[in-house]
Amino acid sequence: MTACDLPPDQAQPAAAAETHTILVVDDSPVARRLAGRVLEKDPALRVEYANDGDEALAAIAERRPAAVVTDLEMPGMSGLDLVRAVREAHPGLPVILMTGGGSEDTAVEALRAGAANYVAKKNLAQDLVTTVEHVLAAARVDRRQQRLLGSLTHVECRLELENDPALVPPLVEYLQGHVSQLGVCGPSDRVRVGVALEEALLNGLYHGNLELSSDLRQDGSGTFERLAAERRFRAPYAARRLHVAVTVSTAEAVFVIRDEGPGFDVSKVPDPTDPENLEKASGRGLLLIRAFMDDVRHNATGNEITLVKRPEGAAA
Repeated sequence: MTACDLPPDQAQPAAAAETHTILVVDDSPVARRLAGRVLEKDPALRVEYANDGDEALAAIAERRPAAVVTDLEMPGMSGLDLVRAVREAHPGLPVILMTGGGSEDTAVEALRAGAANYVAKKNLAQDLVTTVEHVLAAARVDRRQQRLLGSLTHVECRLELENDPALVPPLVEYLQGHVSQLGVCGPSDRVRVGVALEEALLNGLYHGNLELSSDLRQDGSGTFERLAAERRFRAPYAARRLHVAVTVSTAEAVFVIRDEGPGFDVSKVPDPTDPENLEKASGRGLLLIRAFMDDVRHNATGNEITLVKRPEGAAA
């Protein structure tokens, strides 16, 4: 399956489900509770609250949460200021933005400044829990694997994946270990690299190989999930594979992800970095990828994407 196989799972005794504390920051009591109630639907998530950025920083210092979910528009310390403060004082702690109308410019700036992901306030009920779960998965570190990877100086590998989304999180974690150990990114960027890789891999799987439109997710009917489950085992989709080529050195990490779908016209994709397109479902993944990687490019047919990450301050 791959030229550099992933480490096999080791049998471990069953353990109690891990609970993660999520700090919700918003100056509006109603908005805070709304986000909290959505998160509490997941029994693995425990919610704490802060009224503003200063209170959030004090709570983080006292009892570090697993992630922070913050509004952007707040009096005093804004969400953007909070992102910058967390990145400086607590590298590796992911911050997820809640965006609303009028905050698009600030949201794009916050993603570039260090935020790990974002959710439109109008889509909290359907997207917030999934987004937090994806970010937590990208932030997870296996210490035994990190010790093993500490001896690496250069990595090249190729993988050919079937259309099973369950394969994506362990692959992302494996690749994160390489970029961390070889010094391509520090703790604050490790999560962001993981989010970008997950978006690119899932885009190739769902939108490329299975030919599913992002618009199907928006109605909340489950059509997207139902069609994905069906097409994984139906021709011509079932025979398609996702090809991943990885090269990581101390100078840069290059990830090439190619699907076997029909591709798309890259020139017709709305610019995802334009704030006006922030909440469009079709550009969300590409916005995160471009915000978190140093170089992103597609091939002419649109079924291959190349992502490049370099150490902070390195010349292109």
